[in-house]
Amino acid sequence: MSPLQPRETSIEVEDGFRVWAMELGGGSVDDRPALLVLHGGPGGTHEYLSNLAALASESQRVVFYDQLGCGKSDQPDDPGRWKIPRFVQELATVRKVLHLEEVIILGQSWGGMLAIEYLLTKPEGVRGLILSNSLSSAPIFASELLRLKNELPTPIKTALKQNESNGTLDSEAYKKAVEAFYSRHILRMDPLPEQLLEALNSENQVYQVMWGSNEFNFTGNLKDWDRSKDLSRIELPTLIISGEFDESTPLVNEALQKGLKNSEWILMPGCSHLPNLENPEAYLQHIRLFLHRISKSQ
Repeated sequence: MSPLQPRETSIEVEDGFRVWAMELGGGSVDDRPALLVLHGGPGGTHEYLSNLAALASESQRVVFYDQLGCGKSDQPDDPGRWKIPRFVQELATVRKVLHLEEVIILGQSWGGMLAIEYLLTKPEGVRGLILSNSLSSAPIFASELLRLKNELPTPIKTALKQNESNGTLDSEAYKKAVEAFYSRHILRMDPLPEQLLEALNSENQVYQVMWGSNEFNFTGNLKDWDRSKDLSRIELPTLIISGEFDESTPLVNEALQKGLKNSEWILMPGCSHLPNLENPEAYLQHIRLFLHRISKSQ
């Protein structure tokens, strides 16, 4: 089998439940640290990040997995399970089972929050960090979301306010208003891909428990999460990426760069929360250059 052919596996993480994982590339005598991709959500899947597979080569292994409760992994009906520590332990298990001794971690959105939590446990063998469209403080992020919401056109704001007051979050009018926010600050493509809309509108239990019913109805157990004061404990080379119109706003990313002393920040013009889809060529090139720098420094 070619090293660039996907190699899928199933990993037991807890209580008999299993997560799906896929590897591409690697296997050469000069293997670089593997790139381990952590998807967002919480409750998302690897699929919207699947074009990162283009980074794989004979010397560069790229690894995806769907977190428990998501995508191709088992989805237990257990709201009490969805807390940060179990996702941190799951990440450690995936690394161990797949023999990812040397890794660079890429965390997108919630995946970046997970990466921060994992790195604060001081795991061995992590050589670099990529935080894409992420955050270090949920309260700051929520405040910025409210600001962006208040900057929406008046008819959209009115529809959001009325339906939130009436508790009619499942109405078509409310869904269209939410989609208007998404089209400005999540993915600036018209129309939004159907698979993305399905994911954003799905009632994923992980998302509901940890985040809320939508991006700015922020009621989950992450609402008070804040690691801003702990970022200085992460000394790894770090690449921060965000978009010009991202819901992860410049204020949010300035906090990341300020806290992570060994970091650089790239703001991608014209992009929002998913620059890997909006400008894939530039996004992948930024990551290639970072991976190359890390491998040269080993």
